Amino acid sequence: MEVAYQDIHRDIVELSKAGNRKAQFQLYKLYSKAMFNICYRMLNNREEAEDLLQEAFSEAFSKLETFRFESSFGAWLKRIVVNRCINHLKKRRVELTLVESLPEKGIPNNNGEENIQFEVKKIHKAMEMLPHGYRIIFSLYLIEGYDHSEIAQIMEISESTSKSQFSRAKQKIKEILKTL
Repeated sequence: MEVAYQDIHRDIVELSKAGNRKAQFQLYKLYSKAMFNICYRMLNNREEAEDLLQEAFSEAFSKLETFRFESSFGAWLKRIVVNRCINHLKKRRVELTLVESLPEKGIPNNNGEENIQFEVKKIHKAMEMLPHGYRIIFSLYLIEGYDHSEIAQIMEISESTSKSQFSRAKQKIKEILKTL
């Protein structure tokens, strides 16, 4: 016997599956802000993020009958949103900066890093300043909780490239935060 995941919004999802527009709108209200934030962090463009958010919800509602409560609705929807963003970026041909093409910088480990104040606004600003490839991997790993093997699959890169890009993104964030 298969164990179904206990979703706190199960009733709303079931009504939405049955075609209830009010329930679908309620799901949209519950999840749209969090899903928009994912889109925005990955795309770094408000208009594109809004467009992809709408596309992702349209796709989710059209495929709602395939949702089997094996995970939370939010996790299922998040996967759709992330995949939409990745596919959009692939279409835009955003390429990762390969590790081999970056100059090596010897940066001391303990040069005032403890004094950097990691204020939320500064971190968001620093993330916006990251190159696309860095920002995507940084967001997927640190914020969205994907591991490097999952990121490698999603981005069609090696796991070591994902780890290297994440490491370089962290270093770049630290450098940017020192200037803000």
